[in-house]
Amino acid sequence: MTNEKHEIKRILYFCPLCEEKHEIVEISYYDKAIVKSKEVEYLKRSYYCEIENEEFTPDTLMDYNLNEAREIYRKSENLLTSAQIKEIRDLYGLTQKEYANLLGLGDVTIQRYESRSIQDPTYDDLMRLTKENPAYCLELLNKNKEKFENARYEDMKRAIINVIKKNGNLYFVRETLKNAYIEYDKPTEANGYCLLDINKLSGIIHYIAKYVDSLYKVKLMKMLWYVDALSFKTYNKAMSGLVYQHFPLGAVPIAHNEIIKLPSVNVLEEEHPEYTAYKILPNSDFHLYDFTFEELDILQNVIKKFKSFSTQQIVSYMHEEDAYKFTEDNEIISFNYALNMKNFN
Repeated sequence: MTNEKHEIKRILYFCPLCEEKHEIVEISYYDKAIVKSKEVEYLKRSYYCEIENEEFTPDTLMDYNLNEAREIYRKSENLLTSAQIKEIRDLYGLTQKEYANLLGLGDVTIQRYESRSIQDPTYDDLMRLTKENPAYCLELLNKNKEKFENARYEDMKRAIINVIKKNGNLYFVRETLKNAYIEYDKPTEANGYCLLDINKLSGIIHYIAKYVDSLYKVKLMKMLWYVDALSFKTYNKAMSGLVYQHFPLGAVPIAHNEIIKLPSVNVLEEEHPEYTAYKILPNSDFHLYDFTFEELDILQNVIKKFKSFSTQQIVSYMHEEDAYKFTEDNEIISFNYALNMKNFN
């Protein structure tokens, strides 16, 4: 990434360099920081004085920059970001203290996670489970019932039950998908050295559907392979963790039918005389996944290449790849074939 500085806005501010109030330029640029012994690159914000030709960072922006670096670290370690933790609370209508008590943690633990502290992976898994399985969230509420006043307990119970009624099938679809990948629990050439990430997969599908018209299931499955293959070819690691097989129409991920059943995937079934077509639409209710700049670059390149392709065109294109030509029916397609994939130019 470049450290080129970009102007965000101009404001009137008391400049500590000039010791007077005048127009200051707020700028941003990529910088590096050390978080928990790991170097991360993040988008830093600072103030710039044109009179002194020097920048400075007030306390408010120092806090902002530190939080941005922490969030990048969380993403790199596949931990929930502070915003994602808040989304889980909001799903059930919980305060920070209530969510901490429901999890059996200290009163201010969630407050710290949403502001300055980075959670332990064990607690991260616990929070993820309360989102993915609302029935488990209800179990925790009953387990820690004594921590809540009776009226508030009943309100929280009703809120969780409503989530179960609305999104209960999400957990079961996720579990079915996870079970289909149970033997791919280690990074190998079959999954592109990337473990299955259902949240990221949902985000990839939503992103593609947002920018590609007339997106049907077969074309989507090919585009998913190209996203993972291009990521592997560029960064030696796939993006979604999907494992692909050789099918007559090209590369198809294991459990492809379950993938389009994910509640985050918006599918319109079109009935035709001899078959049913599955059209993939953007999901307005889905929160866009926070991709890295490298991941966005991969997605945009694949979309640019295949956006105007018909289903048959992308199938024919895929048939010319080594990944298809040198594998047999139902065979797992090694991502090593992606190293020889056709250029996108």
